[in-house]
Amino acid sequence: MINYTIANDIKAHADKEGGGYSSWYCGIASDPDQRLFNDHNVPKENAWWIKRNDENEQSARDTEEYLLNLGFGGGTGGGDYTTIHVYAYKKIYGTTQE
Repeated sequence: MINYTIANDIKAHADKEGGGYSSWYCGIASDPDQRLFNDHNVPKENAWWIKRNDENEQSARDTEEYLLNLGFGGGTGGGDYTTIHVYAYKKIYGTTQE
């Protein structure tokens, strides 16, 4: 089930930045800080990013898929049963989309 509270938070954050959803990447993770700041190389300061804790893995996956269908970059299928965090960041020079 899509968590519309999380989806709407992420959409509002992206809308506030104003670059369009295609300039953003979204994903799910068991450790969103590791994914954002190490794996994707997102700066902690002076960058647009957001993370939210979901209720369970399936809800996180459904919410991710919903955001992808809206035009966010990323892909499905990552993580495991501990993957309950949804995150997104503005793609800028130096970030990676792995």
